[in-house]
Amino acid sequence: MDMPETTARVAMNTTEKMNRRIRQEMEMRIWYYTQNPHKIDERLRELDEEWDMERTLETNAASFALFGTVMGMLGARKFLFLPGLVTGFLLQHALQGWCPPVPLFRRMGIRTQAEIEAERYALKALRGDFKQASEEGDDAQRIERTLRVVGMEQGAMGAEGQRLH
Repeated sequence: MDMPETTARVAMNTTEKMNRRIRQEMEMRIWYYTQNPHKIDERLRELDEEWDMERTLETNAASFALFGTVMGMLGARKFLFLPGLVTGFLLQHALQGWCPPVPLFRRMGIRTQAEIEAERYALKALRGDFKQASEEGDDAQRIERTLRVVGMEQGAMGAEGQRLH
């Protein structure tokens, strides 16, 4: 069985119409921020808070599994099917990028992490962040600026460019 790429699993299992809608909504936001660059920082903070498909699925699955387990322990044994059902959904999603809740969540506008990051990088490019990464300086300074631009914490690299653990 061929496994789809991790970053493409959900989009590959979403209708073209829904993928197009999600992309068009993102493009409309980018157009808006092109005209309102003073609001980009606020939008970037909103993107930090946005729940992606994985987090949404995991939270919902854990909630249903916990509910089913607790109800089963309290004597309502018919609820014990829930943990098995949702863990099966999670396994199917992990392997294929699809499970029954995915189409519902996509219709609700839940995006993948890759889709959220695409908007983030587009906004950072509009803001001019990537120009900073190529400015003059020694290698360590350029690496620090590059990591800062892509959202990595400052100080993630050592003085000689070696990754700190």
